[in-house]
Amino acid sequence: MNKPIRKAVLPVAGLGTRFLPATKAVPKEMLTVVDRPIIQYVVEEAKNAGIEHIVFVTGRNKYVIADHFDRAFELENTLQSRSKEEALDLLERIRPIAGSTSFTRQQAPLGLGHAIWCAREIIGNEPFAILLPDMIMKSEKGCLSQMVDVYNEHGGNVISVEAVPEDQTHKYGIVEVDGNPENHTFGITGMVEKPAPGTAPTNLYINGRYILQPDIFDLLEKQETGAGGEIQLTDAMLTLMGQQKFTGLRYEGATYDCGSKAGFLSANIAFALEDEKLAAELKPLLKELLN
Repeated sequence: MNKPIRKAVLPVAGLGTRFLPATKAVPKEMLTVVDRPIIQYVVEEAKNAGIEHIVFVTGRNKYVIADHFDRAFELENTLQSRSKEEALDLLERIRPIAGSTSFTRQQAPLGLGHAIWCAREIIGNEPFAILLPDMIMKSEKGCLSQMVDVYNEHGGNVISVEAVPEDQTHKYGIVEVDGNPENHTFGITGMVEKPAPGTAPTNLYINGRYILQPDIFDLLEKQETGAGGEIQLTDAMLTLMGQQKFTGLRYEGATYDCGSKAGFLSANIAFALEDEKLAAELKPLLKELLN
């Protein structure tokens, strides 16, 4: 019987330099896609997958993320006095249950692997999910929900992947697979970070969603620095791969990399077009701009 996936880690300590000056005072995770911060989409994906406790690994000047998931008494009292019930209901829906979130500080920018390691005491000895908050997903069934289904069947560790054009593989972390890479699931036997053009083992890239066993923490604690002088999660996963099973899920849906300006703008357009009323206003404007 596999232990359930109850906890998730969201590393939100990054500086967001690609979006300066917007991110000088506002965390990149709080930039809005239509009417919700990027981080809200990721939290909702986690909750829809059955996650009970979310660990935010933060850095300096990220207090506004904690504020977003807290009560805003002055705002709520004002809305109450003005009978803004719909707005009050919205705030109630997005507020986590008391005690279901934790915030821990990554005190130095030592890489993704170090950020995940900072959550070790809160996660404890149980499998957990990682959701990179730059990546927001759009699908009928959430990406992490799809992964939990695979984990419940196969156990071990699960990584979500997607296909990219062959001439783009050098931009991503690419997986090696055991089995047919066209299948919905397959074994993962290796990973290559940004392989040289023409050398990638597949065209499947890791899209920012993981389910890992707690053994990764011991490996991260001993992990030497890798690319960029940082502690890399990929390096620790490669070591764990020699000890445990890794299953790849070919994610069914769309991914928007909100760490890039083009991906962020694409996400805004895609999610805006899902709103019938907003789409009716937006489509003529888009046509006008394209012309």
